[in-house]
Amino acid sequence: MNPELFLADLQEKPERLRALDLDGVWDFVSSPSRVVLLGMGSSHYANQVAAARLRAAGISAVAELASSDLLPRIGPDDLVLAVSASAGSAETIDAVDRLVDGQGIDFVAVTNKTGPLTERAKRTVRMDAGEERGGVACRSFQHTLALLMELERHLTGGPEVPLEAVAAASEELLETESTWRPRLEDQVLGPDGTHLVAPARRISSAYQSALMLREGPRLRAVGCETGDWSHVDVYLTKTTDYRMLLFGGSKWERQLIDWTTQRGSTVVAVGADVDGATDTLRYRHDDQDDVRLLTEPLIGELLAARAWLAQQ
Repeated sequence: MNPELFLADLQEKPERLRALDLDGVWDFVSSPSRVVLLGMGSSHYANQVAAARLRAAGISAVAELASSDLLPRIGPDDLVLAVSASAGSAETIDAVDRLVDGQGIDFVAVTNKTGPLTERAKRTVRMDAGEERGGVACRSFQHTLALLMELERHLTGGPEVPLEAVAAASEELLETESTWRPRLEDQVLGPDGTHLVAPARRISSAYQSALMLREGPRLRAVGCETGDWSHVDVYLTKTTDYRMLLFGGSKWERQLIDWTTQRGSTVVAVGADVDGATDTLRYRHDDQDDVRLLTEPLIGELLAARAWLAQQ
């Protein structure tokens, strides 16, 4: 793992996203009775959001940690997607081996590389995120989400994945980094860690951002859902120097802000104006929820990259 190369990987996001060709990638899928998504880490974060979006569109879908010993029974008409950027996640390989050995099913590997997973798969869908030289799954996470959103579009006839708008939004955040990143560092990288909070429909942004802060600079960071925050995380605002990066857009922000205001917590809102927030960061096209989903993790990733570099 290398912080300089991680930063370079992030800076290539717009170019790589513009090169991603989604046309026809899921043409081999017709009408599955259920979509089953398997993965670990950031792959599972993306899978969770994709499964929830499919269910909301009326399609049966589940996202399971590949490490679980309670994997669902698979039917002959289920679409099983094993997601691993490296194609080498031990838990994901074990999960498909258990399913194949026990139930004789075929599965599709969604990967950025060739490896044990692709060797076992009936078919492979490529993330086409390029080599992540920094050793951190960042572009592959973004491309996983884009591919799974394209699967949703393919099955439901919904709108196209807004790749160009996301590329433009990412480009703006990268070009203006020096104007917003230092102040966000001061505000959200606190002595008691950083809390990343997002709506359920974009919970992957909170989890991925927290993972980046832990994986690179090894900082304390936790992800939480906006509504659930008032039930599970509010307690720390009373006893710690509480710092939050809030990915905006949830109807449950008001009760969160009531607590953080009472207790003098620091809350930086991203992608939306939130009354009562300490500070706000807006960027191009952040009025589109799908753009937020694919773009906003870059903010946490850049904070992580610069904090990691500062440790060298």
